[in-house]
Amino acid sequence: MEMFKRLPRHIGIIPDGNRRWALQHGMEKQDGYAYGIDPGFQLYKICLNLGIEEMTFYGFTQDNTKRPKEQTKAFQKACVDAVEGLAHKDAELLVIGNTKSPLFPKELLPYTKPVKFGKGGMRINFLVNYGWNWDLTQGLKNINSYSREKLLKNIASSDISRIDLIIRWGGRRRLSGFLPVQSIYADFFVVEDYWPDFKPEHFYRALRWYQKQDITLGG
Repeated sequence: MEMFKRLPRHIGIIPDGNRRWALQHGMEKQDGYAYGIDPGFQLYKICLNLGIEEMTFYGFTQDNTKRPKEQTKAFQKACVDAVEGLAHKDAELLVIGNTKSPLFPKELLPYTKPVKFGKGGMRINFLVNYGWNWDLTQGLKNINSYSREKLLKNIASSDISRIDLIIRWGGRRRLSGFLPVQSIYADFFVVEDYWPDFKPEHFYRALRWYQKQDITLGG
């Protein structure tokens, strides 16, 4: 295994390109999501072996649910399969999203509080039926007077820590509302290949790039 002098403590993953990959392979758009599950398991194993402390996967957003019904059902199922596939491995799982919506998969309700399996090993967060405005609105509703500390403690995703590195597959160069508070000082690396075409080398390339970044946290 490749060795690195400096590793990000928390990595955010935007696994994009599932629909474009499906069309490229002569499938319907919704068929691509099922092929995005195994790459997540591969990446989990690599990060666990490297000693990464925390990962956050972008499952689906509230905006995504405006897509055709068959696509919505497909990415809902993919999220459930991914979370349940990691259950009972060495991980502490947490799912963050609007549970009051009928579009939140009920199978994932037990994971809306941290659930530890095996040795724990690393924290894995999934954003499911997530919206940046929903996240921040929870913080504003729960404070009477503004302060940075109060806002950070009251946003819906307050259990998720600051992100050091975000990796987005699929070539798009945007955050798409991914945890705006935790991402504020994150470095951002783009992989041109689609998520179902994941290769470990994609991840190692991002880590090599990260070695050269000047981490100032705004200072």
